[in-house]
Amino acid sequence: MTPPADLPRTLGQLRKSEAYSEARVARRSVKDEIRANLIRKLRADEPLFPGIVGYDDTVVPQIVNALLSRHDFILLGLRGQAKSRILRQLTTLLDPWLPFVAGSEIHDNPYRPLSKFGRDAIAEQGDATAIDWLTPDERYVEKLATPDVTIADMIGDLDPIKAARGAHHLADEITIHFGLLPRANRGIFAINELPDLMGKIQVGLFNILQEGDVQIKGYPIRLALDVMMVFSANPEDYTARGKIITPLKDRIGSEIRTHYPLDVDQAVEITRQEAWTDRGEATLPLLVPDYIRSIVEQIAFVAREDSKIDKRSGVSQRLPISCMENVVSNAERRALLNGEALVVPRVADVYAAMPSITGKFELEYEGELRGAERVAHEMIRAAVARAYDETGRKGAGRQIVQWFEMGGTLKLAVDAPAAQVVEQLQGIQGVFEATEGLLPEGRDEPEALASAGEFVLDGLYAHRRLTRSEEVGYAAQREKPKKPQGGRRASLDVDDFGPTFN
Repeated sequence: MTPPADLPRTLGQLRKSEAYSEARVARRSVKDEIRANLIRKLRADEPLFPGIVGYDDTVVPQIVNALLSRHDFILLGLRGQAKSRILRQLTTLLDPWLPFVAGSEIHDNPYRPLSKFGRDAIAEQGDATAIDWLTPDERYVEKLATPDVTIADMIGDLDPIKAARGAHHLADEITIHFGLLPRANRGIFAINELPDLMGKIQVGLFNILQEGDVQIKGYPIRLALDVMMVFSANPEDYTARGKIITPLKDRIGSEIRTHYPLDVDQAVEITRQEAWTDRGEATLPLLVPDYIRSIVEQIAFVAREDSKIDKRSGVSQRLPISCMENVVSNAERRALLNGEALVVPRVADVYAAMPSITGKFELEYEGELRGAERVAHEMIRAAVARAYDETGRKGAGRQIVQWFEMGGTLKLAVDAPAAQVVEQLQGIQGVFEATEGLLPEGRDEPEALASAGEFVLDGLYAHRRLTRSEEVGYAAQREKPKKPQGGRRASLDVDDFGPTFN
């Protein structure tokens, strides 16, 4: 981004500028700047972290307290809890433009240069020293911590090529190639997954922040950096795979815990915001019923409670986001194949979205024995049951169950046209009466009716009032065989193998 033409371009012009006077720029640290802009936003009741849902009463107040206290802080949370997004949005609390000595690798403050380059430039050129400008995004530096990160990456190293080109001695400070942390001077430096960083690298971070000095290849240099340090970490990594060294941990002012959505409504809002479902004018119109959104979110809630899923790894909010995208895609594919005018996902499309679910969780031993696909089938079934109960239909559907108990069966193909599905459902007493209130008022298209009718049948199946098999489809729930003495099952029925769709 090109700086506005009215901004000062030399040190002399900068000194004459009221907005960028020495009193304002030289003595104001980046933490002071963030604090001042935060106070302004709080007074104006402006949103602090747009797009972050579910943290208004929990995480955000703690972050605000940390920033008002001028703390470095760490976000602790399982994967998919918006930690990185929050850290990146801290740039909205920085000034629109920040002056620095043009050409300086560490963005030297024109009034208090740190590097030899900056000091020499001002000593030689005085008020004619060229000034350049930084945007908030340019003042944010992020690094994913991995075991192979070195001190040279984070702090810097001697550059023999630079020394040779300028005929400098290797001990000259001008030969230093600065690492990520010095280059974040006068900005925000974020480290993701901090415990994965080797202990000696953490010592280097602590030393340069606490003492303001560091040794590069035995050559000591003084770097009183002006930087705000923020971190993220997974609690499991924090205690098992790696650890944060005590001096650095003590230096971090605030430790803030993030969390998954506390209720389904929050989760639906996140997925509605993040999932790619608005696919442009070239595609068919889309209607995603509320019960489909609820099912997709409930899968994640069920997974987080399931003993077969590894709790330490967590179940990311990316699961319902990816799942919703696949659900819509499968419904879109069916509509295109059948020449339909409207895309409406069905429960069958949730089962078809299995590839977007099985890779989003880690299994415990019991889960490994069952297999990821079977565990995912069970989670979807449980999610359908919860969504069905949310619609107030628990205990309903007696007429439908009676129809099946009289010998009726129904097999619905995943890719069957909506008109065909509606025709099949019309032969079952009570199905469409049970769909009342499931769809928005006035939505009686075949695609919508087919989706609602299938949801009612699958809700009864999820509550084990109906059974379903690949060969027969939906049928009456037969009595389960009694367990023989000793607790072992005499045989397995279709429900033991999870739901299937043709």
